[in-house]
Amino acid sequence: MHVVVLGAGIIGVSTAWHLLQRGHEVTLVDRQPDAALETSFGNAAQISVSYCEPWANREAPLKALKWLFDPEGPLKFRPQLDPAQWVWGLQFLAQCNDSAFERNVAQLVALGSYSHAALKDMVAATGLQYNRLTKGIAHYYTSQKSFDEAGSAAELMRRHGVNRKVVSKDELLRIEPALRGFADRIVGGTYTESDESGDCREFTQQLLRRCEAQGLRSLMGHDILRLTSNGGQISAVQVRDRNTGQSRHLLADAYVVAAGSYSTALLQQVGVRVPIYPGKGYSATLALKNPAAAPQVSLLDDQLKIAISRLGNQLRVAGTIELGGFDLSLDTPLARTRAQMLVKRIEQVFPGVADTRTPEEGGDPQFWCGLRPATPTNIPLIGRTKVGKLWVNAGHGTLGWTHGAGSGKALAELICGEVPAMNFGFCGVPTGDRKVQTPAMA
Repeated sequence: MHVVVLGAGIIGVSTAWHLLQRGHEVTLVDRQPDAALETSFGNAAQISVSYCEPWANREAPLKALKWLFDPEGPLKFRPQLDPAQWVWGLQFLAQCNDSAFERNVAQLVALGSYSHAALKDMVAATGLQYNRLTKGIAHYYTSQKSFDEAGSAAELMRRHGVNRKVVSKDELLRIEPALRGFADRIVGGTYTESDESGDCREFTQQLLRRCEAQGLRSLMGHDILRLTSNGGQISAVQVRDRNTGQSRHLLADAYVVAAGSYSTALLQQVGVRVPIYPGKGYSATLALKNPAAAPQVSLLDDQLKIAISRLGNQLRVAGTIELGGFDLSLDTPLARTRAQMLVKRIEQVFPGVADTRTPEEGGDPQFWCGLRPATPTNIPLIGRTKVGKLWVNAGHGTLGWTHGAGSGKALAELICGEVPAMNFGFCGVPTGDRKVQTPAMA
């Protein structure tokens, strides 16, 4: 079977890898010159199965209102004259209740556990090196009220088979001594030893090289112009070489849309509507001045809702969700405020450890923003669409790196007529006795 995969982020390249392992011919298309140069480029670097939680919960609406006029608010809704944004927002509000939260967590953790196992298998098979650290993820709290509520979240994860445990401040400092300089602000934390971290871009680009060595046809630097259908199924995809301007039609037995937030527009061309909307996130990557004092355990800061991960001789800090369309600017006042917030927090938590100077001061912080493709439930769309030969693997929100390896494996299995061994609602696949809900596509 020949399969065309559209999109070369972690999701698309993982899908291509697993299809190649099953003996299929694969063509991978992306507008960038290499893999993982958009949403997968500068994420938080965490494989966070124990934090596979949806954004939608009963407290989210009030928090979103509180943060509406706060330029540093973790979740910021920027109203647009865009019906898709408002429809998505209403669907999101419908998920802000306890029953929906529990239901959505179950699927996200199931996919997370499945994906973590798939990632370990891929690393064992390929030997990829991507600044991987298998030292867990610790979540530190500066609010006693938030820490008191952490036990419920930890218990929820334990019910789903993930050992996220509540730890005292002293225990947390033994787990990650680098936090000692901030200890007077910390009241406690949670810790999951089985989680890990690593550079998603490095992993994805190296995996692409492995795929090419196994016969992948790689069309980097090609715009995806149009899906065409005939008789209720996809007949071709039109792409254009950015260097030469020449376009061509790719013919295949199956087509996979794994284009992140841009999947929505592609699928609409053939009448498939998906509830995916972009959530802009930011990161800063900082050189270490004092590597010996830098953290080894990947961290979550509860107050600012940000993640901090060690990547060799650099420190990555990432976070915030901004719902305001396809804006990728880093030079607006709001964008600068949100990016600088990340750097300021690093200096507060780890004073003198990283180079937090501005460019004007002689520093070189590497700022980035990307569009997280989010569904209202945060459950990604993986499976078959209503259009023949057309599949989808998109909508992973902030968990693309956590869910990437397993999403690619699961879709490859579905294309091969297999049902992945997890309790997850795949699109276009009967759930049978599994009590899960398949994400809606129209």
